[in-house]
Amino acid sequence: MEPIRILQVVTIMNRGGLETMLMNYYRQIDRARIQFDFMVHRSEEGHYDQEIKELGGKIYKMPQIRPGNYRRYFKELDVFFKKHDEYKVVHSHINENSSFVLRAAKKVGIPGRIAHSHLSDLGLDKKLPFRLYARYHMKDNPTSYFACSKNAGQWLFGRQIMNSNLSVVNNAVNVEEFKHSKEIRAKVRRELGLKNQLVIGHVGRFNKQKNHEFIIDIFKELKNKKPDAVLVLIGEGNLMDDIRVKVKKHNLTENVKFLGVRNDIPDLMQAMDLFLFPSLFEGLPVVLVEAQAAGLRCVVSNSITNESDVTGRVHFMSLQDSSAKWADQILLTPLDRIDSTEDLIRNGYDSRTMVKWLSKYYSKYYLLAN
Repeated sequence: MEPIRILQVVTIMNRGGLETMLMNYYRQIDRARIQFDFMVHRSEEGHYDQEIKELGGKIYKMPQIRPGNYRRYFKELDVFFKKHDEYKVVHSHINENSSFVLRAAKKVGIPGRIAHSHLSDLGLDKKLPFRLYARYHMKDNPTSYFACSKNAGQWLFGRQIMNSNLSVVNNAVNVEEFKHSKEIRAKVRRELGLKNQLVIGHVGRFNKQKNHEFIIDIFKELKNKKPDAVLVLIGEGNLMDDIRVKVKKHNLTENVKFLGVRNDIPDLMQAMDLFLFPSLFEGLPVVLVEAQAAGLRCVVSNSITNESDVTGRVHFMSLQDSSAKWADQILLTPLDRIDSTEDLIRNGYDSRTMVKWLSKYYSKYYLLAN
């Protein structure tokens, strides 16, 4: 019997939080029964593309969604879904733009159309009017409404759907991968040339949302009080060069490590003492769940939902507070490490549990279709 195929709709399968989470699910799901295929919206190859193909998945490339090419994009969506009648479930993760994908899926009668919200704010950019237009048309096209948090659900779908038809689907992680290990901690710190310094960690794409400018401001204040402290930045993005310039300007080069995109995040988190995450907006960030799975204390912005505090080890601060106040809070935070595995499992953040739930959810649409 052929496996049922689920179309996952994303921007590109790079090593972001959402994409890494999907790959964890994909590796753990029974692929003899359920296969994932991916619709992506970039022409370049994603970091996970090769692994997807090795696991039996297919990748379909669509044009990037931008104001000047909506007509072409809508046409290509219609052509795609008329050609691919094998899909009975489309699970779209592109926030407000899911409305366009699911509208095309609805036209051809696909019974399972899942819109999944991963953000709680659009941010301010030149595409904002078009993004608001897309969000306005969201309510008519999905059959299921998923969100990583209540805030993310209300932002994309509105209060009525949040109160009646929303499924909050936890951003689950492979908790065993992140379990605290003194041996791995010692090994990674040795490889990074770290001794007994205080190590602050951050994982995130270098873009405006992740607020790296403020991270450097905080670390500058911290270094004034803890001269041998180290900041580890993991990720890449179009603002990385600007942040390098700022680090050099403040004479922080010896104390800030830019590690780029890595595939060993669980091990790198073992080397950290505290996780710093002052984002301007988020849904419920996967990486914050990962940091807690690694047993880390976390200092984060209160623009992030308090639903993200799964272990009681997250301290929320206002972005209106000064960088000096953030630095003081870091120094006041106890740096104890614990095994958070049971907390995450109990609160529904173990990927094994989520894979079982998703498998049942996807399968019900195939039963309906047949």
